[in-house]
Amino acid sequence: MKTPTASRPSAVCVVAFFLTLAFFAAPAFAQSTTPSPAATAAAGKSGMPSEEEIMKQMMELAQLNENHKLLGTLAGTWDYTVKMWMSPDPKAAPTEAKGTAVRKPIMNGRYYIMETGGKMQMPGADGKMTDMDFEGRSIDGYDNVKKKFVSSWIDNMGTGILLSEGTYDAATKTFTYRSEGEFMPGMPTKIREVIKVVDGDHHTFEWYDNARGAEAKTMEIHYTRKK
Repeated sequence: MKTPTASRPSAVCVVAFFLTLAFFAAPAFAQSTTPSPAATAAAGKSGMPSEEEIMKQMMELAQLNENHKLLGTLAGTWDYTVKMWMSPDPKAAPTEAKGTAVRKPIMNGRYYIMETGGKMQMPGADGKMTDMDFEGRSIDGYDNVKKKFVSSWIDNMGTGILLSEGTYDAATKTFTYRSEGEFMPGMPTKIREVIKVVDGDHHTFEWYDNARGAEAKTMEIHYTRKK
């Protein structure tokens, strides 16, 4: 896949360039004379790559491609409805809520930031369900080095940052992200997120986790593009 050629390096490329040079130079100052496997692989059979070769590769890795454009298809303003199965009773009815999400490109489309807001039914201090203001933020991108989609999520219901990595299946128009979160001390939870693109104006989000043992769907969101 051919990507456009950059006219000049970005600031992050310059910083990363010098960090990369430091990485390759580090073995010369280390007490051990055995190079690391990563350095050996990067250097190749002919020895350490030149500064020009390093910069060329970094510039290539900094370019946008079809994966970034794919994320762009989800940009826009969306109304959503969400269902959450929070009760340990599998027969209990889900909690439902509505809200709005705005996803827009940043840094020339390298990343997409989504801002989400709405009301959500949550247990209050007295144990009774009450409406609470919900606010969430995500930053999504495609990492050319890892060759994976990457995502981070924060919201006002916690203090952690959830980091996910994902893939895309063109046949089913489905993104699948995996991560691990620790929402309660000493209770790590494996998470699988599935985003299915229905058409240009609709997509769904499903959240699966193993917080109760076996993996189960605990959240489902339906997005409709706002006209």
